[in-house]
Amino acid sequence: MKSRWFMMILAFSLILETAGCFLLLGKMERVRQDPVQVNECLHAVEDNWNDEAAYVNTLPFALLDTDGALLYRNAEGISGSVNEAIQNNDLILDVVVEDVTVGKMIIHNETAERINGYRTSILRIVCGMGALQLLLVLAFYFYLRKRIIRPFQQLSDFAVRVAGGNLDLPLTMDRRHIFGSFTEAFDLMRSELKKARIAEKKANDDKKEMVAKLSHDIKTPVASIKSTAEFGYEAAADERTKEMFQRINRKSDQLTTLVDNLFTSSVQDITEIAVDPGSYPAEILPALIQHADYLGKANRVSVPECRIFADKLRLQQSFDNIFMNSYKYAGTEITVDVRLEEAYLVIRITDCGEGVKPEELPLLKEKYKRGSNTKEKEGAGLGLYLTDYFLTKMDGKLVLQNANPGFAAVIYLRRI
Repeated sequence: MKSRWFMMILAFSLILETAGCFLLLGKMERVRQDPVQVNECLHAVEDNWNDEAAYVNTLPFALLDTDGALLYRNAEGISGSVNEAIQNNDLILDVVVEDVTVGKMIIHNETAERINGYRTSILRIVCGMGALQLLLVLAFYFYLRKRIIRPFQQLSDFAVRVAGGNLDLPLTMDRRHIFGSFTEAFDLMRSELKKARIAEKKANDDKKEMVAKLSHDIKTPVASIKSTAEFGYEAAADERTKEMFQRINRKSDQLTTLVDNLFTSSVQDITEIAVDPGSYPAEILPALIQHADYLGKANRVSVPECRIFADKLRLQQSFDNIFMNSYKYAGTEITVDVRLEEAYLVIRITDCGEGVKPEELPLLKEKYKRGSNTKEKEGAGLGLYLTDYFLTKMDGKLVLQNANPGFAAVIYLRRI
């Protein structure tokens, strides 16, 4: 709408400029002496010679006697001699009184002055209108820059950001400019792409988390099957029975390897596993510990009365991981001690194995890190990493220590 007004004003100024110039040029073409006025002035002088009050002063003129001396002139700047009159292209007429030439009348030539005046007017019109048009063009340029060029550049930059994957920064622009609806459509596209990406990421993470959880949980019954098969192998009386238990044992090892591979590939790309802690009584702990200790290597646990901030599912997984590591790397009896310590309920789980090197303790909570004494044992190096992750999300913590002898995993659960 504003651009239309700019164009209308610019066109109107051009029309005014053209009309003014043509009008003044037409007047310049018609600049010449009026013979009627010349005759009136001449006759008035001849009829009233030497009576200056009776002269007609419609034209600027001067009177000379027969000797060329100046007798009269009615305005300044009029030629005072015949030579000056000739140089100025003035009109020179004889003044005749009673058939006797008594002098000369010089009528001043105003043509050049009037033409110069018209030229000056034309120049003023052209300069004035040109300045106005320049201002209009500059104003229109800045309007285009603000309303079209700059928004278009912002849209272009925004498209580059979206193409690069940056969907968090919104497109903040004035919705009233020429790209208003286009801008809203672009920002809506960004918003929908972001929602779709978040939904896709959540769906992928949910799938990976489910696979990781199932594959990790499968390892517990597989370990029970393997232990039973080993016990059956030792207890079997005939070779055929031993061979069947040995086959079960080998298949358990094969299944463990496949589950480890599946677990590793699923956990590797998980950006965040959901942990939803809440308030629970500490009395839930014995059952969770007993469920994790499926080989029955730990002592009975007594728990002081309090409430803890935990996710029951993730806490069970944490106990499973710690007991599985103890079975795998130590294979000894396990001591579980529960006590209150300031703002935490502390569960200390200690085996009687070899432990790890002191410099390796901080590394065990990192992904895919294992102690140097575990190379001959199967494992992905994810159990303690996930346990530390779960406990941190529950406002707790995991502390790993060498027990001299043995290895201790200490779980801190926040009291509420």
